[in-house]
Amino acid sequence: MTTHSVGYLIGSLSSTSINRLLAKALIRVAPPQLTFTEIAFKDLPIYSPDYDADYPPVAKAFKQSIRDVDAILFITPEYNRSMPGGLKNAIDWASRPYGTNAFTRKPSAVIGASTGAIGTAIAQQHLRSLLGFCNSPQMNAPEAYIQFKPGLIDEDGRVANEGTEKFLRGYMEALHVFIARVLSVLPRDA
Repeated sequence: MTTHSVGYLIGSLSSTSINRLLAKALIRVAPPQLTFTEIAFKDLPIYSPDYDADYPPVAKAFKQSIRDVDAILFITPEYNRSMPGGLKNAIDWASRPYGTNAFTRKPSAVIGASTGAIGTAIAQQHLRSLLGFCNSPQMNAPEAYIQFKPGLIDEDGRVANEGTEKFLRGYMEALHVFIARVLSVLPRDA
């Protein structure tokens, strides 16, 4: 049985983010063939091409963390009908300078939680557009826009609503199949 490593980025920098709870729930219901590592980006400075000739150590380590995993899972809120600025900044660091994009051929998936009725649909569309430009194969289905209500997910990642837990489990099973399929066609070392 092949195991795949998944790096996950939580779009919110808040320690009390509902998307951090969602990440715990996703890991809890994921198939055992997936292992998870959070890839933090809160310490990255604002990206500028002035850094391209000499990336700071924190940016080099961040970019290497993306290279070291088989796939990336973005778990993000929606801020002002888009993804949070910190997440966009992280994507800029990982994909620059030209020709050194860490997302190239890296399978990715997007999910997010919000208190709003449409979840994070618009932020996800914006993020998907960037990932397409970054040449990252994306899991397009199932789409997952989670409307978060108090008590839905506890601090240990347990999901109170049976239907939501079943959906999240199916999402993670689909992610496993997607990663395996992409890596069979686009091997990491090719």
